[in-house]
Amino acid sequence: MTPITQLRHATLAVAIALCSALAPAAHALELLAPPLPASASAASNSKHIFSPDDDADEAASQAQGNVAELKQMVQSNQLTELRTTYNGSYGATFFFYPQDLVYYVALFQDKRFWRVVKTQDDARAESACAQFARKSYDLADGEICRMQLQSQKALLERVIAISDDRAKRLSADLSIARAQDSEVSQRQQQLQVESVALQGDKLSAERKLRDLQRQVEQLQHQNEAGLPSLGVTSER
Repeated sequence: MTPITQLRHATLAVAIALCSALAPAAHALELLAPPLPASASAASNSKHIFSPDDDADEAASQAQGNVAELKQMVQSNQLTELRTTYNGSYGATFFFYPQDLVYYVALFQDKRFWRVVKTQDDARAESACAQFARKSYDLADGEICRMQLQSQKALLERVIAISDDRAKRLSADLSIARAQDSEVSQRQQQLQVESVALQGDKLSAERKLRDLQRQVEQLQHQNEAGLPSLGVTSER
């Protein structure tokens, strides 16, 4: 082997070593990268894994790296799902490709792959999955809080509607009760007036009866005054 050939081989070995050393750092940056804005997400490659335009955009998908590769492998059912964590619309999933002993770890939102780590190191895959799970937990915190607040608001609105309906019912009952009270009060006043009048009529009738009784007695005495007294019949 000539010195030139030996130099080429040494250079190639150094290049391979550098690529191996830099590859984990690149994946670590993926783990620490913040969420992409909406515009960047649309321009990037985190489209829905079942998007109908994946085939039409095949050229762009080839440039997406691990995200596009994972989407394609999921769609073709080449992977075994080992673990998936959901936090709101976010989550982390852990796939295994048995044929090449390769692990895929993905962070997703609404079933759209967002970050993907590809490795043959199972320890690194487990670590990435744990990091993605924690990241999905943090990202979903505000979403879950919003969901809870919406539920609480909806509950309060239902309680308000029920309370308002009950208040209307009670108000209607109170109006009926007041009208009835007024009617009863008027009726009682009328009965009292009628009772006073009847009491006067009764007293007048009693006086008239007493007068008639006295008159009857006088007339009876007068009729009996001219009649012989009734004695005992003598025996013969």
